[in-house]
Amino acid sequence: ISNPRLNDVHILPAKDPSSDVTATSSKHYLCGYCAAFTNIAVTFPIQKVLFRQQLYGLKTKDAIHQLQKDGIRNLYRGILPPLMQKTTTLALMFGLYEDFSSLLHSHTTAPELLTRSMAAVLAGTTEAVLTPFERVQTLLQDYKHHDKFTNTYQAFKVLKVYGMKEYYRGLVPILLRNGPSNVLFFGLRGPIKQCLPEATSYSTHLVNDFICGGLLGAMLGFLFFPMNVVKARMQAQIGGEFQSFSTVFVKIWLERDRKLINLFRGAHLNYHRSVLSWGIINATYEFLLKLL
Repeated sequence: ISNPRLNDVHILPAKDPSSDVTATSSKHYLCGYCAAFTNIAVTFPIQKVLFRQQLYGLKTKDAIHQLQKDGIRNLYRGILPPLMQKTTTLALMFGLYEDFSSLLHSHTTAPELLTRSMAAVLAGTTEAVLTPFERVQTLLQDYKHHDKFTNTYQAFKVLKVYGMKEYYRGLVPILLRNGPSNVLFFGLRGPIKQCLPEATSYSTHLVNDFICGGLLGAMLGFLFFPMNVVKARMQAQIGGEFQSFSTVFVKIWLERDRKLINLFRGAHLNYHRSVLSWGIINATYEFLLKLL
């Protein structure tokens, strides 16, 4: 005899565990994207001053004076490429790091430190696909090219004449920067936060994440500063011979009187910008991660 109560029971379909994995993975991409957007909107004018110093070896006062001469209309000139590139890059950086970490952890028996480091390198290498955006940003920020093109689309169009390879000028210093900096960022983020006073509220968590991201960003920005100097010089060129990383580095080294301090001209501003920039990125990312 059937039980009438059992007849009314509806059996729910089993939940697909892959949907949770997909949702969790997507969350890291979204948080990275939003963190980058917030950062670019706030720090772009500082980045322009820094870029002028990297490219021409100017003092901070002279670089700021150049921007003042360019006028307020040109202050955010060139923001579209970094906005497109950085939002996508950081989405990939955080999202792919988590994806690669999970993939390597489930398919290898290597120690977690090794799999995490490899995941960081793979994520950084994948980010380099977006080099064309850094390339165009460099051209738009260089005042010597102001009369050649006025917007992102026009810059991409000009480079198209020289072939696909031209979009990836400066790829080597980007690869040398991305992988190692990702390894250090993801590897040291946890230990640094553990050294900070214990957070007891959302606001203190936010402050700790800002401090942690800022310290790491400043340290890595200073450490890899020469890579960005070489990258800026390589990418400021349109057409012509593709010079090797070592050739461009030696040329800059000789131009700056073979003094290490001249190679780091602008590094102090980059330090302060990185504290603010990576502080915003890390704090925004962690805040959104908790919120979602």
